[in-house]
Amino acid sequence: MSRIFISGSSTGLGLMAADLLVSKGHSVVLHARNAKRAEAVRQELTQAEATVVGDVETISGAKEVAAQVNALGHFDTVIHNAAVGYREGHRVTADGLPHLFAINTLSAYILTALIERPTPISTTLWKKRRWNGSTAYAESKLHDAMLAFAIARRWPDVFSNALEPGWVPTKMGGSGAPDDMDQAHRTQAWLAAGDDTKADVTGQYFYHLKRMEPNLQSHDVALQDRLIVICSEISGVPLPA
Repeated sequence: MSRIFISGSSTGLGLMAADLLVSKGHSVVLHARNAKRAEAVRQELTQAEATVVGDVETISGAKEVAAQVNALGHFDTVIHNAAVGYREGHRVTADGLPHLFAINTLSAYILTALIERPTPISTTLWKKRRWNGSTAYAESKLHDAMLAFAIARRWPDVFSNALEPGWVPTKMGGSGAPDDMDQAHRTQAWLAAGDDTKADVTGQYFYHLKRMEPNLQSHDVALQDRLIVICSEISGVPLPA
């Protein structure tokens, strides 16, 4: 059985993946943005091993979450699930960053860099262009794929993949989202569990348990390295060799 940490797992697809993994006998540590959410998810998924608390919107918050995870010991897999959606308005964080970039891209980078050898699933700072939530969200998902593929290239001793859960009717996706909610979390759980040799791959992109071709830009090594440099400079956290 595997020991798994899932960021952004107090609600939505992260919690659904956690519930599925726990039901299969895996040990899962959850993550909630604040104490209120942490208490609620502890009551909802009592079989979870633990819940770490911290707001990954800020650099210091993401660092604190990573420290809490490391204090709990070794994990076989990390699922980067924390994210905000395309319907978000433009807002600047305490670090002076667009909050969608801070959560969807930078926090995944910080957790990857600081948590001891994770397997991550998964820059435009919107200062010179008019804000467009859909475009910003799409770019953040491209960043996540770029980060996953960069880690696969740089860390050959881990499996690092990206996935698309689909547009599903979660709080983020909205009630009118057309994709199958029952399928959205299963690829995360399948890749994380480590009990199927077909999932022992790296540098791949998945949708509903099937390999898919990602945006071609995600495989551009120069763009991958540039994203890592940007995230490293902004966060002050270098990516381990």
